[in-house]
Amino acid sequence: MKKISVIGAGNVGASTVQRLAESKFADIVMLDVVQGLPQGKALDLMQAAPLLGYDVNIKGTNDYGDIEGSDIVVITAGIARKPGMTRDDLLTINAKITKEVCNNIKQYAPKSIVITVTNPLDIITYSVARYTGFGKNRVFGMSGLLDSARFASFVAQEVGCSVKDVDAMVLGGHGDSMVPLPQYTTVSGVPISQFLPQEVIDKLVTRTINAGAEIVSLLKEGSAFYAPSASIVVMVDAIVNDSGRVLPASVYLEGEYGFSDLCLGVPAKIGKNGIEKVIEITLTQEQMLALSSSGQAVRSGIEKLNFGNV
Repeated sequence: MKKISVIGAGNVGASTVQRLAESKFADIVMLDVVQGLPQGKALDLMQAAPLLGYDVNIKGTNDYGDIEGSDIVVITAGIARKPGMTRDDLLTINAKITKEVCNNIKQYAPKSIVITVTNPLDIITYSVARYTGFGKNRVFGMSGLLDSARFASFVAQEVGCSVKDVDAMVLGGHGDSMVPLPQYTTVSGVPISQFLPQEVIDKLVTRTINAGAEIVSLLKEGSAFYAPSASIVVMVDAIVNDSGRVLPASVYLEGEYGFSDLCLGVPAKIGKNGIEKVIEITLTQEQMLALSSSGQAVRSGIEKLNFGNV
């Protein structure tokens, strides 16, 4: 059986482990630096197994040695946003945490595929690629898939249709500069412009961009975790089952969309080896300018970190 390790046992990490267990993909290791936290949550989840029928092992640990041999590592470790904080406010703290995590991944799971969730996501994804030295196919971030799911949920509510019929697409950085694409957002293949007036679509685009902050402001402490964990599981499914799903993800770009040496949210084909192909789609001039602005915002964050001695 395959082995998946989730670094971080907070709300995102623990809900990810729960969804992974219920999907029956692999044995799971949940690691956190807080003594007892991953062990307690793992024990609780194992006691749910007879009721829900997932016959996988879930191990909670504080020892990185336990991730040895992992096929997939999901990084959720880091501090969460608080009201008034942007994802970029987390950069310095979470980059330091990420470097320690990556040093251990290199030591204990050198052949793994790494999915990043920690914010600011695109910058952290780039950091993981640099800190691990893994190939560009083996490091990518859960961002555009979550943002697209948020856009799709808002569209379904507004149209009054099943969420199953909505396909949405959001590109760019996972932050205020993300770029929702209404022309690639459809209801059973029909563009949403056939269902909604432009002013409503514009409102949905704005709400999608601010969706994470909306949840943070409501929760008061912490940030979203149900939808992020669901997004992670969709990505893991694409790897484990080698399904070749085309999903928006934060990936390392080498010339695509005019960017190089940068991680940014774009559509990509995902299979057993991770990122198999970056998909380039046609954008309007306005969207290309927005994507360029988004890329520059990510690059600005990357430049705040010193990779000269990595």
